Amino acid sequence: MGAQATHPNPEVTVSSTNHTARDGLIVGLIGFVSVAVFYAVFDVLAARGSLYTVDLLGKSVFRGLRDTSVLGLPMQLDMTAIALYSGLHLVLSLVIGQIVTGVVGFAERQPARAALALLVIIAGFVVTIFAVGVLTVPIRPLLPWWSIVVANMFAVLFAGAYLIRKRPGTWSRLVLSREPRG
Repeated sequence: MGAQATHPNPEVTVSSTNHTARDGLIVGLIGFVSVAVFYAVFDVLAARGSLYTVDLLGKSVFRGLRDTSVLGLPMQLDMTAIALYSGLHLVLSLVIGQIVTGVVGFAERQPARAALALLVIIAGFVVTIFAVGVLTVPIRPLLPWWSIVVANMFAVLFAGAYLIRKRPGTWSRLVLSREPRG
């Protein structure tokens, strides 16, 4: 086991941990809602109904939908697939929120490593886009790459704005990080 840094006042560490966990839940919820709203609007603008993409994703993940030839046919909404996929998306969003706020918390505690924290956040964004893109290849005609990128950019922008507002100095710490002068 590695040595753990201790704070002279354990309540500060517990408070900081609770603060980070709460912020992680909020960041995850913001990300989840941002992506869900983006695709609802995307689907309405495409004249498909606001739940089309989540229904399609739910059927792909939980019902094994792989035949893209049926995608042009009218399909009845599968509320179970929608609920299951929404639950999966929510859980993954909450996990990502916890990871992001943990990385931001690391940058706050270790300002000299803030650039590394920013790199981890950017890499996580790229990996998320790539993973979603690879997993949705069978439905690519209805879920284009650009929509995956834009939906996740909205999540990053809104969740990032929350963190920046909630934790003043976060942006400058991550983007303008420098070795401390001593």
